[in-house]
Amino acid sequence: MGWIGIAILGAVVGVAGWWLHPLRGRARRGLWRAVLAGIAGAALANAAGRTTGAFLDGETLQWPVCTAVALLAAAAIASLSFRR
Repeated sequence: MGWIGIAILGAVVGVAGWWLHPLRGRARRGLWRAVLAGIAGAALANAAGRTTGAFLDGETLQWPVCTAVALLAAAAIASLSFRR
């Protein structure tokens, strides 16, 4: 999966993380923050995995690792932005 696939995966996970959050109606910019956090999390996981040699481009391990890190990043940003 190339960088475009990583960005799409991160955006989808960010939207899902925002949508599943119970306080999503309280923050005006929460959706965009969650999407950007998902993209950044997936990109960082992909870069870290390729740098350390944990996986190469297109391997099966790449999808769950990038999805899990993107979900954690989106959940963290959503939780922090909804607390205000």
